Amino acid sequence: MTCSALTDAIATKIGEWGEPDSANANRSGYGGIADANTFSLSCLISTTRVEERSEKPLLNTLTQKVDFLVVGGGTAGCMAAVKAKQENPDANVLILEKANIRRSGAIAMGMDGVNTAVIPGNSTPEQYVREITIANDGILNQKAVHQTGKLGFDVIQELESWGVKFQKDSEGNYDLKQVHRVGKYVLPMPEGKDLKKILSRQVKRHGVKVVNRVMATRVIVEQGRAVGVTGLDVRSGDFHVIQAKAVLLCTGACGRLGLPASGYLYGTYENPTNAGDGYSMAYHAGAKLSNIECFQINPLIKDYNGPACAYVASPFGAYTANAEGNRFISCDYWSGQMMLEMWKEINSGTGPVHLKMYHLDEDTIAEIERVLFANERPSRERFHSGRGENYRRDGVEMNISEIGLCSGHSASGVLVDEHARTTVPSLYAAGDMSSVPHNYMIGAFVSGRVAAQHAMQSIKDLEHIDPSPAFLKAEMQRIYAPLNNPDGLPHTQVEYKLRRFVNDYLQPPKSPSNMGIGLYKFEAYQETLEALGARDPHELMRCMEVHFIRDCAEMAARASLFRRESRWGLYHYRLDFPERNDDEWLCNTIVQKSANGTMELYKEDLEPYIFDVNLDYERYEVSVAR
Repeated sequence: MTCSALTDAIATKIGEWGEPDSANANRSGYGGIADANTFSLSCLISTTRVEERSEKPLLNTLTQKVDFLVVGGGTAGCMAAVKAKQENPDANVLILEKANIRRSGAIAMGMDGVNTAVIPGNSTPEQYVREITIANDGILNQKAVHQTGKLGFDVIQELESWGVKFQKDSEGNYDLKQVHRVGKYVLPMPEGKDLKKILSRQVKRHGVKVVNRVMATRVIVEQGRAVGVTGLDVRSGDFHVIQAKAVLLCTGACGRLGLPASGYLYGTYENPTNAGDGYSMAYHAGAKLSNIECFQINPLIKDYNGPACAYVASPFGAYTANAEGNRFISCDYWSGQMMLEMWKEINSGTGPVHLKMYHLDEDTIAEIERVLFANERPSRERFHSGRGENYRRDGVEMNISEIGLCSGHSASGVLVDEHARTTVPSLYAAGDMSSVPHNYMIGAFVSGRVAAQHAMQSIKDLEHIDPSPAFLKAEMQRIYAPLNNPDGLPHTQVEYKLRRFVNDYLQPPKSPSNMGIGLYKFEAYQETLEALGARDPHELMRCMEVHFIRDCAEMAARASLFRRESRWGLYHYRLDFPERNDDEWLCNTIVQKSANGTMELYKEDLEPYIFDVNLDYERYEVSVAR
């Protein structure tokens, strides 16, 4: 089909939107899709419903309507879609995934167990809520955290019925391990590597529609509620408009905020596709985000950037030690306080620090290797072998690396209630991107479940609302702009420098001058984004990810400057305000897009506790006296 013929065929629809400003831009670098050297956006785009698509023009606008739209096919997304179909088998439920649900999400990176399993006889929901309250310095919605404590056991039983295997002792009881002060919550999964396959199989069995390789770019908001999303097909370049009665965002953490200490663009801890998509989309939809100054910081293997897994190995007798082989923390639970102790030790003259296992017997080490090499990260064994390292002789050197945003390991995320509702009607958020602290995998399953169940009840009386043509036009211009400049700045270089700035100016411990410089650079980076170039749909996707990362970086800088205290250990440690100040800052710090488009920050009171916790008395004191 020639450009002129296609233009004639779609002239009516394009006329409804108005001709984009970039209509006459040079698109010669568009991946060899067109023979013509110069053509307009209207030559690239036609509009058709998915069901009516017969022949493939150069580029399509594909539209469809669903009842419940799940953006992201990871842990929370798969569970939410299944639960939505269980609530209403006749509902049209769709998962939109920019990769493929068989291999997407944080769990696709490897999973050896669950960290928040509340199993009767080992812990109680109240104990769990109290432990998370203490670990997160009191800033949380206890009602949302309580959902994980109440429903986690049901989730584990359901996963077992699907074929997921959890470790049990000789008497057939769940073999839980202890990492918190009170209660046992860590439950190993001997075959965790198969979890994603099992989930995707359940999605298929329940009749959920799946659209792979389509990246959501914006939430469509009309008449004050979420009514769908726009998307980009990362293979064909097609533009998608998906209308929905309710939208669930579960796109994972912003793991690509800072650079790994190794210097590589991608590490192995967070799934490298997690670029803060949901954080950015929720922000631009007008939703509140909370405590974005609370960074995710993990004790990762030096250069490998995967988890050292002290919380896995510690029940076997391993522990975190300094260069002298001495233990310096008493609890290997991943908290900000633990990371602060690690930072102090590394910089005290007794670093580096390492996970010490060489004092254990052969059988114990072999069991640790079985767990870590088979389930947690299959590439881990090859990494150690290439370095000539052996757990029987060498410690696993750890480093502080890959700062990001993730409620699964800290506190930052999209503000939600106990039903996973955001502050935008019909918009939900679940998993690592929602503000349910330290929820990990079971928390993601639970939040996906409660989001779906609430959404399916709330949409019964709702109708679809058509998106604004002006909004669609603007979003198309934004997405496809890099094609106008195929020889522009490569997305890899722009992303690397952006994340380098995050490390240089936001890496804890934080100083006001550095944060101010960082904020200035992130604001100025808008102009850099306009110089991005792309030659094919894949590069367009990467350009959009850079947009998401920049949004998250600006939010992180502004929020870090706003909270004038230190909290969550190393996660938000300010050199100019080194002490926690509950009198002024025991609250949520909110980031929200104002009516005039600026980034607004303000305090907001916490939801009332349902379980009393004395934060002055009950703290994670992990330091070991020398």
